[in-house]
Amino acid sequence: MILRIAFLLGSSLGGTTRALAQGGPPFQTNDPGTPGDANWEINLGVAPVFARATSSYQVPQVDLNFGVGDRVQLTFEVPYVLQSGSGAPHESGWSNAFPGIKWRFLDQGEDGWQASIFPQLETRGSAASEREQIVGPATRMLLPVEVTHKLGPVDLDLEVGVYTPKDGVQEHIVGLVAGRSISDRWDVALELYNDHATGAPPNQTTMDLGGRYKISESFIALFTAGRSVSGTADGQPQFFGYFGIQVLLSDYGRRLQRATQSIKDIEERQ
Repeated sequence: MILRIAFLLGSSLGGTTRALAQGGPPFQTNDPGTPGDANWEINLGVAPVFARATSSYQVPQVDLNFGVGDRVQLTFEVPYVLQSGSGAPHESGWSNAFPGIKWRFLDQGEDGWQASIFPQLETRGSAASEREQIVGPATRMLLPVEVTHKLGPVDLDLEVGVYTPKDGVQEHIVGLVAGRSISDRWDVALELYNDHATGAPPNQTTMDLGGRYKISESFIALFTAGRSVSGTADGQPQFFGYFGIQVLLSDYGRRLQRATQSIKDIEERQ
């Protein structure tokens, strides 16, 4: 089924531009790509989620990435959450942060296999955010593996991981992004994502369609929209999205990324 979706996406979009890695913001699934040595990739977005009788917004969702060499990425992610429920007061606060480090241990070039590990620590939030159920109650590790490979004109990104808490149940994630570039400025992709815990919620599968539009070498617009494909009961999303901007900086953040160091140049070098 997944491979069929990938082929349909490639055949229906047309075009001849070669696809690059499609995971990472605005998608939930990550890929093995890194920013490149001494480069920053900064993603700032708004992420709404609407479910039955509840709604929440991550405003902003902050995702900071710094390249150490060509294969290592340091990451820090944290959202500020606004949420409300039917008959309940509005609540807000900083949610769990995710510091982490990605290492691309396999790199066969753009047309070959690429793979990475991306351990992240989900930190415990403040007592106030915990009382308002904006954050999870405990620290836990996320241990995922990402794999990228091209299938004809389509770029496939797969991520499989597990959240391991000190106490409580494990939570497993599986994400797949199938996408391609349709011009020098436009990338589009389809994502399937499953998040399920052992014997407890969450247990949901979502589908979304999104992409990127390159405004310039330094600024890229990010967008995606989707919903649950496993029903909308038990708090599963009737709609979710991500709308934001990606800022690319080089030379330790001292200047905007130059035209001679485009996104394609960085990924082809990796």
